Amino acid sequence: MRAEVVAVGTELLLGQIADTNGRWLGEHLAAAGVDSYFHQAVGDNRDRIVLALRTALSRSDGVIMCGGLGPTQDDITREAIAEVLHVPLRRDPEVVARIEGFFAARGREMAQINLRQADVPEGASVIEQVRGTAPGLICPVGDQVVYAVPGVPHEMMEMFERGILPDLRRRMAEAGEEAVILSRVLRTWGTSESALAETLQGRIDALDAAAGRDRAVTIAFLASGIEGIKVRLTARAATVAQATDLLDEEDREVRAVLAQRLGDIVFGVDEESMEQAVATILGQRGLTLAVAESLTGGIIASRLVDVPGASRWFRGGIVAYDTSVKNAILGVPRGPVVTEAAAAAMAEGARRVLGSDVAIGITGVAGPEEQEGRPPGTVFVGLALPGHATITRELRLPGDRPRVRQFSAISALDLLRRTLLSVEPARFAIG
Repeated sequence: MRAEVVAVGTELLLGQIADTNGRWLGEHLAAAGVDSYFHQAVGDNRDRIVLALRTALSRSDGVIMCGGLGPTQDDITREAIAEVLHVPLRRDPEVVARIEGFFAARGREMAQINLRQADVPEGASVIEQVRGTAPGLICPVGDQVVYAVPGVPHEMMEMFERGILPDLRRRMAEAGEEAVILSRVLRTWGTSESALAETLQGRIDALDAAAGRDRAVTIAFLASGIEGIKVRLTARAATVAQATDLLDEEDREVRAVLAQRLGDIVFGVDEESMEQAVATILGQRGLTLAVAESLTGGIIASRLVDVPGASRWFRGGIVAYDTSVKNAILGVPRGPVVTEAAAAAMAEGARRVLGSDVAIGITGVAGPEEQEGRPPGTVFVGLALPGHATITRELRLPGDRPRVRQFSAISALDLLRRTLLSVEPARFAIG
C-alpha cells in the first residue's frame, strides 16, 4: 500500500514552523509496512488544497492530510475534501455535542464558529477527538481513502495510533499486503557521500537484483553536515524478526566493505553520537579522558558531558584560548602555537594537570583571518596516551568559522576513537 502525506498550512511554506508531522508519519508508516513515496506541503488556499489532494489520489492508495481542521475561516481542509469527493458537508450532531461539552467542562463560552469543526463530508466517519475540539476524518474514495487529522502534533499522533493505523492495517490485510519495514542508520565520519556511494555500488546492485515483493533491502545516503554521512539500511519483510535478520545481514556486509576500502569510518548506529562511541570505548577499557582546547573553545568538553555518566570517565577540560594560558597552565613552549608540537604539549599538559589516562589537545585557525601564517581551517590535534608516544595529526577542514570549530571537535573525537580501537587494551600501561 502507498500512502502520501499532505501537510496543510501557509506557515509551513513561509518557514515559520517545520513539518515535524511529516517526518513522524513517514517513520510510523514505514514501521507499519506502508510505502510513502511523496510528501506535499500546501498553503491555506482551497483551490491549491484541492489540487494537492487530487494529485495525491492519482498516485497513492491513501492520503493523510494534516492541518486545516480548526474553526477559523482559513481552516478549509474539510471543504476541499468534500469538493474532491463530490459530496456535501453534513453537520454531525454527536460531534457538536462533544465540542459543546469540551467548552462546558472548562467553564468557557463556545464561539459559534467552533461548530464548523462538526462538519463532516457525507460518507465519512469520524475519529473522535480526545485532546482538543477538531475530530479526525476517514473518507473512503472507492478503494482509496483520505484521512484528515489536526496539525497539532500530539493530537495528530494520538489519532494516527488510534484511528488511522488500525484502518490501514485492515485495508492491507484485505489486500494481502501486510508487511514490516525497518531501518537502521550507520553513522560515518571521515569520507564523502560520493566516496561512500561509489564504495557500496556493488552492494546496491546486488540488492536491486535480489529484491522481491515480500523481501527487500535498500541502501541510501544522507549527508548530515557536522555529524557526518549516514548510510540508511531499510528492510521490508513479512515479520519484524525477518526484517531484523535482513538488516543484521546487510549491516555486516556493509561494514565489511567499508572497513576493507575506507577503514574504520562507522562510528555509531541510529542516534549514537561520536561522543557516545568514545564514551563506550573508554568505559570498556577503564580509561579516563581530559581535553585542552583552543580554537574549539570548550565544544569538545560540552559534547562529552552530554553523555550520561560522563563523570565516570571524563576528568575535565581546559579552554586555553590565549597563548599565555597555554604556556602557564599546560606547559606549551613559547613560540608558535598553531603547530603539531603545541597540540602535543597541550595534550600532555592536560593529562598531567587533570590526572587522566588519555588526553586530547587541539589548536588551530578557525578564521576568518589567518594566524601565524596558517590559513583558516588548519587544525592540529594531539593525543596523549598511557605507555605510548604522543600522537599528532594535521587537519585541513572546510567551511566558515562555526563549521571549522564544529568539524574540529568531532574530528578530534574520531581520531581518539580510531586510535583507541587500533591499540590492544593490554598495551595501555596505566599508572
